[in-house]
Amino acid sequence: MSVLKVALLQSTAEEMDPSVNLAKGIKLCRHAKEMGADIALFPEMWSIGYSFPDAADERSVRRWEECAVDARSEFLERFRDLAAELSMAIAVTYLQKWEGSPRNAVSIIDRHGEIRLEYAKVHTCDFDVESLLTPGDSFPVASLDTRLGPVQVGAMICYDRECPESARMLMLAGAELILVPNACELEQNRIGQFKARAFENMVALAMANYASPKCNGHSMAVSPIAFDAQEHSLDVTLVEADEKEGIWLASFDMDAIRAYRRRETWGDAYRKPRAYVGIDSREARDPFLRSDSRR
Repeated sequence: MSVLKVALLQSTAEEMDPSVNLAKGIKLCRHAKEMGADIALFPEMWSIGYSFPDAADERSVRRWEECAVDARSEFLERFRDLAAELSMAIAVTYLQKWEGSPRNAVSIIDRHGEIRLEYAKVHTCDFDVESLLTPGDSFPVASLDTRLGPVQVGAMICYDRECPESARMLMLAGAELILVPNACELEQNRIGQFKARAFENMVALAMANYASPKCNGHSMAVSPIAFDAQEHSLDVTLVEADEKEGIWLASFDMDAIRAYRRRETWGDAYRKPRAYVGIDSREARDPFLRSDSRR
């Protein structure tokens, strides 16, 4: 009984309407529990359907900011109650109230209804509408109590997964499983990149994206187990959705993953940190200089 089941909630949401998305999200979680899920994972910024205002329209920006919620809001309290009722962890995403501009956040609620991890997107898309957001500043990892026992869980959100430092920091902090809310087209290059994050860090990854027409679906889960005991190459893809609305269930054999992490050579086994001088530099160099970058 070492299989941990993560439900990828590939659906659509109403823009700028937390109450409607709360009701739909509750139904999705109930369905996920019926399917046998241990964790339910939402796409990015579910509370408002990953929507943004016209930055030049102050009224539009105010309305968007008013949709932001915090840990004491009905939105999160209802999901906390639901997690305890269903005895299922829920990774719920939302526009988070914050001093100054809001953040793009996920809270991982355990099966007892307690928030075990709160993460705000670090790599905000500052070249686009996400310049309105306050970026997060760290990659926390938490111990999530599951029916299998504790699992070390972290999170990254959409564009975070395109920066190798995100998954690397989570791996170094002890993550075994990384939950990834998403809201963009998932095509062959991003999918290949996603698989690489699992392979190079020996972590399990689960990603939930919006269904078409908001995005293009293709929510997926990948295992870090890239080779069997005889060193034969394996397909790390556990599940990949189509473009339609639905719930896809990913099964992670945690005993097998932990055994693989103990015996194989990637992750933190043979890194040479002494040679990485400058990797944390705060200055970009040509050709990567961008006037809108917030380092």
